[in-house]
Amino acid sequence: MPSPAFVATLVSDPQRATLSDAFIAHAAQALPGFVARRWLDKGIAADLYFDGAHSELAAAAAEADCDVIVQPVATRAKRLLVADMDSTLIGQECIDELADAAGVGAYVAGVTERAMRGELEFESALRERVGLLANLPMRVIDDVLRRRITLTPGAKTLFATFRARGGYAAIVSGGFTPFTGAVASWLGADEHRANNLEIADDRLTGKVIEPILGADAKLAALRDLTERLGLAPHETLGVGDGANDLAMLTQAGLGVAFRAKPKVAAAAHARIDHGDLTALLYAQGIARADFIDA
Repeated sequence: MPSPAFVATLVSDPQRATLSDAFIAHAAQALPGFVARRWLDKGIAADLYFDGAHSELAAAAAEADCDVIVQPVATRAKRLLVADMDSTLIGQECIDELADAAGVGAYVAGVTERAMRGELEFESALRERVGLLANLPMRVIDDVLRRRITLTPGAKTLFATFRARGGYAAIVSGGFTPFTGAVASWLGADEHRANNLEIADDRLTGKVIEPILGADAKLAALRDLTERLGLAPHETLGVGDGANDLAMLTQAGLGVAFRAKPKVAAAAHARIDHGDLTALLYAQGIARADFIDA
């Protein structure tokens, strides 16, 4: 019997375990050419193997408040992870936290939200926001990192498991290197890329050192790393939430919109609205028993 062409991975919130044998059987009915099912984590994640269309599966998944990731079986394993940082690997937008410390938090947060939705051009919006941070002491960055920045659930397990299996994990952010450097250290990332803030007399000048790392640079990073590591495009995995991630997500082998803005969620290959970052491991067919909890 030939192997099935496609796999649909259903993933729920790990804290809720909304999947059941009965629901999996119901979801399978939405898959013409259904072949087999496999639990990756009982109640949390399951693979459904099939041949054919899957137009009704999203509606079935919505009934159980779970995410669904559909992809070819043959290319689901990944060897390169390119991850956004703000509101993806961490629960905050670093520039908003700095702005709050500078007394301009509400205004900057509004600009950030519009930029991430794709309503503003990223580079000019970043210059404007950084300009409002002029004269902020560098020690504020350390304070924000210590007091305000938290890792997204599943981030440590994602990076530890992915790298233990021989994968290369990179953080590519439109944020700033003091933050990506810290987060890369916390997660054990192989490398990080971000924007550099201009500093004078141990204070921010209100300028970003050009060129700005935006959407084009994120896509370029994906392509650069793919070539450097000698990988095929289908071996790459991208994850992010904002409009500046979109070019990178659409060109990755699997581009995942994580708790993303509507424009991004609609265009990415898959979206995660319920699961945590370990959903990216389940998407590769990795069972919970094989996770490495950092």
